[in-house]
Amino acid sequence: MTRLSVNINKIATLRNSRGGIIPSVTEAAINCQKFGAQGITIHPRPDQRHIRRQDVYDIKPLINTEYNIEGYPSDDFIKMVIEIGADQATLVPDDHNQLTSDHGWDTFQHKSFLRDVISEFKENGIRTSIFVDPDVIAIEGAAEIGTDRVELYTEPYALMYPDNPVKAIAPFIEAAKAAEELGIGVNAGHDLNLVNLNYLYKNIPNLKEVSIGHALIADALYIGLEQTIRKYLDCME
Repeated sequence: MTRLSVNINKIATLRNSRGGIIPSVTEAAINCQKFGAQGITIHPRPDQRHIRRQDVYDIKPLINTEYNIEGYPSDDFIKMVIEIGADQATLVPDDHNQLTSDHGWDTFQHKSFLRDVISEFKENGIRTSIFVDPDVIAIEGAAEIGTDRVELYTEPYALMYPDNPVKAIAPFIEAAKAAEELGIGVNAGHDLNLVNLNYLYKNIPNLKEVSIGHALIADALYIGLEQTIRKYLDCME
């Protein structure tokens, strides 16, 4: 079964635009779980422009589904993830001022650094996933690093899908097959939505998890959070 992890960063963005506590990030996490999401994803950034550090701690005791924390593995991030006891840490190569993740790790250039980080998380019982482009060489590097999973960066797929879905999915199928052969789990995320999710799901049979935030929260503005989560889950049946 492919799990749906809902990224609630956009809830925090809306809250922060006005100040105060509305809409509630913690209530959003609780409701996503109640409505069927099998995971909650957050991406706390150093500038706290959406998820704040306190949110990371506030959410943990309120959910029993998978808690996935994304971020660049700085010393502060590593310490926080271990203190929280996250189920999964997804490591991204973003710099501090980056608007959103837009590329995967060079798994050979950063091999030593990532290996040390992953080892520390493993010692604390935390599953690791690293953000990679759909590239077999990057997957091979990931295997040498010792990561449990890779998260395939799916924006290129989403951009090409409307014009040529077969061409769009091809490198992701190849990357997913390589990961499976090397014993690495496959996650996916970025720009997945109700239009393109089912095709990805049908063509990558070893897909363990999708992390979806922007499109899902946008859909929820029109049809409600519960109905939206159900529709996304339906895409993976």
